[in-house]
Amino acid sequence: MTALSNEDSPVYIRLRATIASGILRGDYRAGDQLPSVRALAAEHGANPLTVAKAYQSFQDDGYVEVRRGVGMFVLPGASERLRMAERDAFMQSQWPRIRDHIDLLGLDLTDLMARA
Repeated sequence: MTALSNEDSPVYIRLRATIASGILRGDYRAGDQLPSVRALAAEHGANPLTVAKAYQSFQDDGYVEVRRGVGMFVLPGASERLRMAERDAFMQSQWPRIRDHIDLLGLDLTDLMARA
């Protein structure tokens, strides 16, 4: 799963991308508590079960842990492992499409990088 998503993605994927971006930016560091399921659902106008599904994916991937009755917490090393996973996902699924589009449009990669 990738932190970058689009409007066509399922809601839980978009929520997961939002949380992943927060971890990668440092908004949520190791030991920090993530917003509650209800709070995140209200903030994004989502069903709490959908938020729970997004959180479950982070737990399954070993980025967060649940402390019963307390909440969801970011595990040590989660940011680094998530960054590596996101890089791999980008290089495997997104970069080939971007590169093909650059070629299709006849854009020069050096010129594009100069504009960045």
